[in-house]
Amino acid sequence: MRRNITATAAAAATAALALGLTACGTSSDPGASSGAAADGSAPLVVAASPTPHADILAFVKDELAEKEGLTLEIKEFTDYVLPNTATQQGQVDANFFQHKPYLDDFNEKNGTTLVPVADVHLEPLGLYAGKAGGLEDITAGQTVAVPNDTTNEGRALHLLADNGLITLKEGAGTDATLADIADAKGLTFKELEAATLPRALNDVDAAVINGNYAIEADLRPARDALVLEKAEGNPYANLLAVKKGDEDDPRVAKLVRLLQSAEVADFIEDEYQGSVVAAFGPAE
Repeated sequence: MRRNITATAAAAATAALALGLTACGTSSDPGASSGAAADGSAPLVVAASPTPHADILAFVKDELAEKEGLTLEIKEFTDYVLPNTATQQGQVDANFFQHKPYLDDFNEKNGTTLVPVADVHLEPLGLYAGKAGGLEDITAGQTVAVPNDTTNEGRALHLLADNGLITLKEGAGTDATLADIADAKGLTFKELEAATLPRALNDVDAAVINGNYAIEADLRPARDALVLEKAEGNPYANLLAVKKGDEDDPRVAKLVRLLQSAEVADFIEDEYQGSVVAAFGPAE
């Protein structure tokens, strides 16, 4: 079943997050996030996926932030909903986990007002072997798992089509669904939440897995994927996002400079060996 993010679910998730932050004794003041530290003196609290986003932020915090006069706090989240609801509600100042197609889709479905600030890196989406031995072994009668959120499912289907495993209907866009498959070539598809795909890999013949979740599962996309998205011209760069109105926060400007620095580019190259690629630029 496709996972449709609803405003009700997002609200419930936000309430749960607020309770969790209270229980953990966070020093972040939910009511003071937006523009609260115009002088740049308060900590900038950023929600992030653990890998590679929080790892990149940790490098910035440990190696670069002090020289820039930035106090950085990182809060890790393992799903694709809470970082956005937390940012919208002011429980964190920014987030770093998503690409713009996902952000646009989330805003449209939930009435949120989040805006991209800067592109940082690209995690090429990959197809990984489960029970199948290789790309040539993925044939009629086998099952391929794909992410069930709107943008990443469409992205996965285009990856499969680009590599000849399926044919999509003419005009199928980035939000393509299983209904847009013109010829499945005998394959069966299993839609799963993106975070669960690595755990399901042994139960299917192959799976299309987001780069961050692949890395967390000790897969090395540049080495282990049967096929990877091309980096050139790829619209899925992961970005730093804030609530509309917070784009000019001086702390955010400092973080952007650091995230797009030569030091971070070197860290990404050394740490991820092609499985994550620096993709600096203004988010559009």
